[in-house]
Amino acid sequence: MRDMKSLCSPCAPWFKIFMLIWALMLAGCGREAMHQSQSYVFGTLVDITIYGESDDRARVLSNHVLQEFQRLHDQLHAWKSGSELDRLNTAFAAGQSVSISPELAGILSDATRLAQQSGGLFNPAIGHLIQTWGFQGEEFKPVYPDPAEIRNWVAANPQMTDIALEKGMASSRNPAVRLDLGGYAKGWSLDLAADYLRKQGVKGALVNIGGNIIAIGSHGNRPWRVGIQHPRQPGPIATLELPDGWAIGTSGDYQRYFELDGQRYCHILDPRTGHPAQGVREVSILVPPGTRAGTLSDVASKPIFLSGDGWRAAAQRMGVEHAMLIDAQGKIHLTAAMRQRLKFTDKNVALEVLP
Repeated sequence: MRDMKSLCSPCAPWFKIFMLIWALMLAGCGREAMHQSQSYVFGTLVDITIYGESDDRARVLSNHVLQEFQRLHDQLHAWKSGSELDRLNTAFAAGQSVSISPELAGILSDATRLAQQSGGLFNPAIGHLIQTWGFQGEEFKPVYPDPAEIRNWVAANPQMTDIALEKGMASSRNPAVRLDLGGYAKGWSLDLAADYLRKQGVKGALVNIGGNIIAIGSHGNRPWRVGIQHPRQPGPIATLELPDGWAIGTSGDYQRYFELDGQRYCHILDPRTGHPAQGVREVSILVPPGTRAGTLSDVASKPIFLSGDGWRAAAQRMGVEHAMLIDAQGKIHLTAAMRQRLKFTDKNVALEVLP
């Protein structure tokens, strides 16, 4: 009998991350006013923490943000029939043009730019491969796909540059393009939330979408403090301060995966091979303000994760100065800038620090 194991609930690891972040925020908060709202959107746990506002006002602000998240989730759902993205994918497969909202057009233009910057390692056009591996669903089974099907989708070479946008219409010259914005939408939403809260005069907030986090202002007279989940153990591997406008993003092989015959297959697929990435357990990056930090924190961790030994060059290509990678043996590699930010829970941990 084949050894099978799957992580069928994408919420499970993010619940651990949420509990970790909440515990860090509670430490030393005393009796200061802080309001927290939670929901389940984008297939993961969402947490909004607002500091320094009345409960009533904080509740109104949080509810608006959560409603926007749900709207975007419904619009950008990759496999839900009737979503705007599903209608677009249907048109692409049929070789047809379809009208799209200005918002989606902006998202696709931005995602195309980032895909080109990543050298194609960030590629939202590989939805067929993601579907083939069974990762388009709230639950999935540990099944190895037909290798011929994987080869066919890789050979079809769907790219974001195959998409044409003109006068509110979208089309694709490659019918193999099937969009899945799961590696982009959370970051885009973080930036929208941060912009809204700032315009509403909020002086302190932390928005967390499944471990992708952006900070607004501070926690009173202290910066927000968060933790980076250990990829193989409960609790944090490190903690750090997250100043105003900064965002943190993490990609890991422990988030959505299955195990088959002792091999772990995670949801981060390499467009070059059509197979899940191997050799890396986790990548965490920090992005400063002024650079659409939320979006970049979500997107840039993927090409770094997929680059393995070439992770440092991939980080530079994406404009990321603060990065940490944990390889398959558990060895920690990080940039000097990232090293200065982190406080490791194990003071004797072995580190490889690069410029």
